[in-house]
Amino acid sequence: MLKKKPAGSGQPIVKQIQFADQKQEFNKRPTKIGRRSLSRSISQSSTDSYSSAASYTDSSDDETSPRDKQQKNTKGNGDFCIKNIKQADFGRREIEIAEQEMPALMALRKRAQGEKPLAGAKVVGCTHITAQTAVLMETLAALGAQCRWAACNIYSTQNEVAAALAEGGFSVFAWKGESEDDFWWCIDRCVNLEGWQPNMILDDGGDLTHWIYKKYPNMFKKIKGIVEESVTGVHRLYQLSKAGKLCVPAMNVNDSVTKQKFDNLYCCRESILDGLKRTTDVMFGGKQVIVCGYGEVGKGCCAALKAMGSIVYVTEIDPICALQACMDGFRLVKLNEVIRQVDIVITCTGNKNVVVREYLDRMKNGCIVCNMGHSNTEIDVASLRTPELTWERVRSQVDHVIWPDGKRIVLLAEGRLLNLSCSTVPTFVLSITATTQALALIELYNAPEGRYKQDVYLLPKKMDEYVASLHLPTFDAHLTELSDEQAKYLGLNKNGPFKPNYYRY
Repeated sequence: MLKKKPAGSGQPIVKQIQFADQKQEFNKRPTKIGRRSLSRSISQSSTDSYSSAASYTDSSDDETSPRDKQQKNTKGNGDFCIKNIKQADFGRREIEIAEQEMPALMALRKRAQGEKPLAGAKVVGCTHITAQTAVLMETLAALGAQCRWAACNIYSTQNEVAAALAEGGFSVFAWKGESEDDFWWCIDRCVNLEGWQPNMILDDGGDLTHWIYKKYPNMFKKIKGIVEESVTGVHRLYQLSKAGKLCVPAMNVNDSVTKQKFDNLYCCRESILDGLKRTTDVMFGGKQVIVCGYGEVGKGCCAALKAMGSIVYVTEIDPICALQACMDGFRLVKLNEVIRQVDIVITCTGNKNVVVREYLDRMKNGCIVCNMGHSNTEIDVASLRTPELTWERVRSQVDHVIWPDGKRIVLLAEGRLLNLSCSTVPTFVLSITATTQALALIELYNAPEGRYKQDVYLLPKKMDEYVASLHLPTFDAHLTELSDEQAKYLGLNKNGPFKPNYYRY
């Protein structure tokens, strides 16, 4: 089946899956704590950092590296590395709030009381560590899994949530403001434990998968599958598959309908404004904004900014997405045509070198530059680390980069994912993605040997519909049911799936 390509991804044709019950070295630099980086993933998606990591930690915390602390939870367990275990009570309250907005995961827990579909599963994860992720992790544990977790982004970890997870017995290795060295050390601590061998991978961005391939390739002999949720990570999986190096089945969660439409579109439609407001207090009305990429993330950003009265331009490489932008009322341009006049530049392509030094040099004074894609390769931040430019910290996650003539741009989160680095995202939307991840893990873990080959697979339509149905009761929504005659007329099963695989929502 042909699957619509996300903007700039260049993904190949992928296969549909079935239910189990159906027939590089990286740059060395000193850090705040005097360590140097060890190695870097190819995409640099999660670790490049210019400013001191300590600037991003809570000012109430001491600046001692968690790696230099010996902490234990109230049960005497010390198999974790976080900022401060004493914050556990605060984190638990945040998790309890998140649970109220994640009905599908809570429903899965109830249904798993007598059945443990992940019994025996040893899941190693690398995602954003937030209250919402904590609900997912505790759900996986309720389903029978053992979990070890690290963060996929050095700035998005909620320290109090990590503390609550550690207090609850989870092996978590993450804190906000990690250095490059810390980032890879945390991943290694998750994977490299004597007597513990992971058999499932849950990744966001591909860094965990990359690390295991690089350092512990023999582990794949016992790993049943990989679940990946980001454009960046999925692209890496396709590269491995094309090169014949993908040695286990992989599940592409990113291109599931529920992930694309709800997480990428509706989530970003709300969180783009939140992130920009929290960091810059900018007024959107009348501002000229260019959004690079009109995939689902770009569509959400453009819709929100247009509704606030901004003048929105779009860049796009795909003629279909480009035509959609035009039909939605946006002017399609090349970046160099408007770079001197725009007030805000937002990247969301999943590509690299979208905003290079040439464009940064030509931006107007005070231009805000940020990224809504997973990878921090879209904005060429490395080109700004030169002697003639001055970096000035304004507040957490906000830097002025100042040119010799006095011109300055406002760079947010050093080019990393804006919404999760600088604000929050709607919990309800993350419930949809997390439920999809949980079901994908269940499917791959329980699938009989030989059902999935060493390739990248999409979720079945029926699973997408199931995820959506679990969230409808929140709205007191009532689905219309087909009559037997109607179902026969349409050639459908009354219980779905209701759309063919090629249908584009």
